Amino acid sequence: MPALYRPFTKKYLYFDDFWNEEQYQLNKIFTEENEYENIVICFPAIGGRTKYWCFSTKIIPNLTLTSVDGTQCIPFYIKAEEGTRQSENITDWALKEYQEHYSDPKITKWDIFYYVYGLLHAPGYRTKYAANLRRELPRIPFAPNFRAFSEAGKQLADLHVNYESQPEYPLGMQEAPGKPLNWRVQKMKLSPDKTAVIYNDFLTLTGVPLQVYDYKLGNRSALEWIIDQYRVKTDPRSGITNDPNNPEDEQYIVRLIKKIVTVSLETVKIVNSLPAEFE
Repeated sequence: MPALYRPFTKKYLYFDDFWNEEQYQLNKIFTEENEYENIVICFPAIGGRTKYWCFSTKIIPNLTLTSVDGTQCIPFYIKAEEGTRQSENITDWALKEYQEHYSDPKITKWDIFYYVYGLLHAPGYRTKYAANLRRELPRIPFAPNFRAFSEAGKQLADLHVNYESQPEYPLGMQEAPGKPLNWRVQKMKLSPDKTAVIYNDFLTLTGVPLQVYDYKLGNRSALEWIIDQYRVKTDPRSGITNDPNNPEDEQYIVRLIKKIVTVSLETVKIVNSLPAEFE
């Protein structure tokens, strides 16, 4: 089954008791028998040393998603026991609290889930509670404008969960004269001014907006995660080579880069539009 090895980087996982001894609660969150597709909000585990981040996905995330310090996940659906049906991870009591606080009976559990995701992106919240977020799970205040955070969170979740479906940003395609057509990646790198991605000897993607680098997950921007992960690399101990090139879709990585530029710019735009007041 597909799994999220690094931000915007999928690998295939053989998720089975025989191969995965420590599954934590993932076998109650992601199973083939699930009635509903699940979404989780990921963020640094307690004690994490990187700058605070959060990300959402509908596939199993790696424990070390952005660093060796670990990752914590909060799902929308959960199973109390193996074999039981999915239930919402937001209680009826919590739903009632939100509805009564905001005098809005139309608030749903999905609204609350997206509200949390939006709030966790708020720069003011991250700054004020930076120390707390390193040593405990996030505490969620009642922001004055619930709907603004909830709607922003829903937009952000759609961008991050469905990143492969986002439109491609119109980067320039600069081909090297005299070089044969080649979509194969060996090891990409950024130009010194970070406005271009040197894809290979044949192709350079130009016109990367610098605002792209404002969207960070841990110590790297989303685009830098792509450049770091989509390269040919051989493990010195096992001799196994990781090759991200897909002969059935040679231009996938080029399209992915363009989509991640879109995701990054839209994320920054939404985050900058969040209300300043969060409690």
